[in-house]
Amino acid sequence: MQFKPVVALVGRPNVGKSTLFNRLTRSRNALVADYSGLTRDRHYGEGRVGTYPFLVIDTGGFEPVVKSGILKEMARQTEQAIAESDVVIFLVDARAGVNAHDHEIATMLRRAGPKIILAVNKAEGMNKVQATAEFHELGLGEPVPISSAHGDGVADLIENALASLVNPVVESSEETSMTEMDEEALEQALATEEGEEVSQELFTDHRIKLAIVGRPNVGKSTLINTLIGEQRVIAFDMPGTTRDAIEIEFEQGDKKYTIIDTAGLRKRGKVFESIEKFSVIKTLQAIEACNVVVLVLDAQSEISEQDAHIAGFILESGRALVVAINKWDGLDQDKRDWIIREFERKMRFLSFAKIHYISALKGQGVKALLKSVNEAHAAAFRKLATPKLTRELRAAVEQQPPPRKGIFRPKMRYAHQGGQNPPLVIIHGNALDAINDSYKRYLESRFRKVFKLEGTPMRIEFKSSTNPYKDSEK
Repeated sequence: MQFKPVVALVGRPNVGKSTLFNRLTRSRNALVADYSGLTRDRHYGEGRVGTYPFLVIDTGGFEPVVKSGILKEMARQTEQAIAESDVVIFLVDARAGVNAHDHEIATMLRRAGPKIILAVNKAEGMNKVQATAEFHELGLGEPVPISSAHGDGVADLIENALASLVNPVVESSEETSMTEMDEEALEQALATEEGEEVSQELFTDHRIKLAIVGRPNVGKSTLINTLIGEQRVIAFDMPGTTRDAIEIEFEQGDKKYTIIDTAGLRKRGKVFESIEKFSVIKTLQAIEACNVVVLVLDAQSEISEQDAHIAGFILESGRALVVAINKWDGLDQDKRDWIIREFERKMRFLSFAKIHYISALKGQGVKALLKSVNEAHAAAFRKLATPKLTRELRAAVEQQPPPRKGIFRPKMRYAHQGGQNPPLVIIHGNALDAINDSYKRYLESRFRKVFKLEGTPMRIEFKSSTNPYKDSEK
């Protein structure tokens, strides 16, 4: 198991950290660590620049010498981000030049020990040598001129920062091997049942990587102990990854599992009391490293914004999901009805996932929970035969054609599977850019029902045929 490395953005206020964060993540949909008592938060996102996968942390303006108030809390957040990171990008301002705060931050970073890249921001339109000259005095190696706002030098910055830490992302041949089919080949494929027998292969010999995630004190550790203890199997730890994660292996019947444990882990570097209970980075990494996530919620408290953020990251990562609402025992009916309404209101985007109401402490509902894990895993890795996908697509269109856009109606010719975990269905045809989200949800619902894809997100992509004569037309 290889976790994505963590990049922390550090610097004094107004040097462009958030602008760089936005560019690295290509969105503002970052997970926020909303620990109680912390007035300024770290923002987490998934890096989408260059060929290396990574996680990125945006921090507030760093004032290392402040002893009290909001700025002190922001400094604590930045120190925690540095402790969690594999590499720190220290941003300075090319137009403002070096100041005393830059020297203080540089001294602190040298003591902290992570790999440091000095990025001189706002260098657009400036001579590179002049933009970086005075920053050599910080003693952090060769300064790299960039522009967060315009993107100048950003891709090279990330490539250099991560080159020694990870392997480049290589496109899966499974997702790119399917080319346009001619009509004769398509009809021949539809006329046969070739591939039908293997389309429901469920990977029975595959070890299921399972992440148990949730806020502090929702019962994650208790659930892990119950899963292992009730089965009375030998469990063993496999420490030694770069992030001090622990893998716990166990078996039930003919199923093999590896729990990626995010609770009670040893921490690198300096930590704080509130962070010892819950590490956002470890949770994000566990989600990305697993096949199935069990999201644990606390029935005795409200469903928080933090719960929704974690759920959103699971959905974005494409991981299969089972929801466990814990501490269900002992609640009266009014309280149970209230938490069900809360979940439906705040987590309606998880409609594909099964929900279990459990007591991890008493073991109630845990057996059924594990059954749903198996089913979600099978759905995530299910093979979908092109003939059956295409027949279902045509049946869906016949029952409800896509709406017209102007005088044109989108025409969908065939569908094939482009990937697994999550299942990806690629639909080929003409004028498919006109298909709206509502019709896309209709197709998704249809495919889910026919191919039994409950428990996993799925993706649908449209690829329109090109007109070879378009550019030559006068």
